[in-house]
Amino acid sequence: MSRIARIAAMALLAIAAGTLPAVAQEYPAKPVKLIVSYPPGGTTDVLARLIAQWLTDKMGAQFVVENKPGGGNNIGTDFALKQPPDGYTMFLVNPANGINHTLYKNLPFSILTDLAPVAGLVRSPNVMEVTNNFPAKNVAEFLAYCKANPGKINMASSGAGTSVHMSGELFMYMTGCKMLHVPYKGAGPALTDLMGGQVHVLFDNLPSSIGHIKGGRIRALAVTTTTKTPALDVPTVGETVPGYEASAWFGLGMPKGTPKAIVDKVNAEVNRALADPKFREKLADLGGSPIAGSPEDFGKVIQSEVEKWSKVVTASGAKAD
Repeated sequence: MSRIARIAAMALLAIAAGTLPAVAQEYPAKPVKLIVSYPPGGTTDVLARLIAQWLTDKMGAQFVVENKPGGGNNIGTDFALKQPPDGYTMFLVNPANGINHTLYKNLPFSILTDLAPVAGLVRSPNVMEVTNNFPAKNVAEFLAYCKANPGKINMASSGAGTSVHMSGELFMYMTGCKMLHVPYKGAGPALTDLMGGQVHVLFDNLPSSIGHIKGGRIRALAVTTTTKTPALDVPTVGETVPGYEASAWFGLGMPKGTPKAIVDKVNAEVNRALADPKFREKLADLGGSPIAGSPEDFGKVIQSEVEKWSKVVTASGAKAD
């Protein structure tokens, strides 16, 4: 490289280094979109609105939730990851992103290479729940009924590839219970049909179901994590099906290439939320536990979830409906 070229390159680096703090200082200068790849009413939407309100109150600009459902979570993900990497589009990363990386063979994006991880939010159990008139009162009775009536139980999900879907697939794989998968475009419509008796069972994320459970509109049988949750007085699926475990996780991401200064600024504010007693209480009421940390920490969560569910998808033979 010539001396002039070296000087020019060094000047450009100096300019870039000098502008990054200014970018972060000015951000956000206009409303920020937070993309949710499901319709209103589900856990992803509930959490997005909770953190969007916190960021709006603390960062001096509106953080606006936009619902873009469909395609088993992939439509909203694809839209978000293809927006300009300027910090003004965020995405509510969710369990389906870790699952779909393997479940779908020809995705137009990669959650591992096209996303800039920003911050983890929460990890929560899924809950195995049934319509109120379902004859089984616990997991053992459910299994006995399922095996006596193979293929006659309709298992709802919030969409193919969601943790809700795969929790049910894992249950079928480990128990031999045969159910008919009925995918919806989100937890909201799936819950409506569960309450109405059009479907029989749902392995939903706890935050979107807990109000309906406590209100007596549906009946919880067990949580899918290895330990019980203080939010709900039910056993774990693993107490009846040894080795069974599934959980949901959520966080924020931006398109790859978003300036690090912006990513770090949002990360710091999210971590302040996760340390706030009142915000943590809201998460606890939803059955969730905060997963604070750096952008790199959240990136490791995404990587580990992709690897975990890749094994489950392959072993169970699950298909994208």
